[in-house]
Amino acid sequence: MPSQLVLQEKSGEVEEIKALLKEYKSIGIASLQKVRATQLQELKKSLAGKVYMRVLKNTLMKIAIRELGDEKLKKLEPFLEGSNVLLFTEINPFKLALLLERGKVKTIAKSGDIAAMDVIVPEGSTGQPPGPIISQLNSVGLPTRIESGSVWVAKDTLVVRKGEVINERLAGVLSKLGIKAVEAGLSMRAVYDNGFVILDNQLKIDLEATKQSLQQSQTEAFALALGIAYPTSETIKSLLQVAHQKAVALSLGAAIPTKETISDLIRKAHAEMQSLSVAVEKVKPKAA
Repeated sequence: MPSQLVLQEKSGEVEEIKALLKEYKSIGIASLQKVRATQLQELKKSLAGKVYMRVLKNTLMKIAIRELGDEKLKKLEPFLEGSNVLLFTEINPFKLALLLERGKVKTIAKSGDIAAMDVIVPEGSTGQPPGPIISQLNSVGLPTRIESGSVWVAKDTLVVRKGEVINERLAGVLSKLGIKAVEAGLSMRAVYDNGFVILDNQLKIDLEATKQSLQQSQTEAFALALGIAYPTSETIKSLLQVAHQKAVALSLGAAIPTKETISDLIRKAHAEMQSLSVAVEKVKPKAA
């Protein structure tokens, strides 16, 4: 009897998963490795109304996908390994990845962790009295000195670069110094969006570089549109100004009177008259 209840429960979960897969256009798969339960709860709160998060068994997800018979959804199966959380949403996959990235927090590293940034131990007091700490600091390349009864790091020192593995010795030193070298949070593995699977490395966008690129492209496009006199909502004002300037210059050159050119034409005629008058005076025969 209990086994029958288990089967019914699993069957109900599969039906629920199928309904979720049909309801949402985007399904994200994020790794739960090294993610604390408290962090997951905070993310659920911060994304409430935007993303529905659910930890589901990989086997049940695969069954639901196969029962739906959607060949495009089957592209998700290779990512249904290990411990995952499923994110069901209608928002843009890139915005989803950005929200998860911003939800990460810095934490103390353990042996084998990957540094999330270049870690520089700053010059200053460690707050530790002289003793074994000196050899521990020196063993990871930190120069030391004794000052006012405390061990000091003698100068700013890079101890690990972004992407490098933090060994056990360094992890211990960073922990004692209270330096947080890794980031904890959800790491997106892939997102299914309207039949396409976008991988984690494709979801990472340098917002500042993208912004600068768009600004540069807009500037170049604007200059090109002006150069070929292509009217758009952005260029029409400048094009009319240029056309007006050219029309006025042409009217002045051809001495065509208009309400815009008449004042300049009169001033030009007056200046030419004065110039001619001066020239005539110069060539008049002098009185005896």
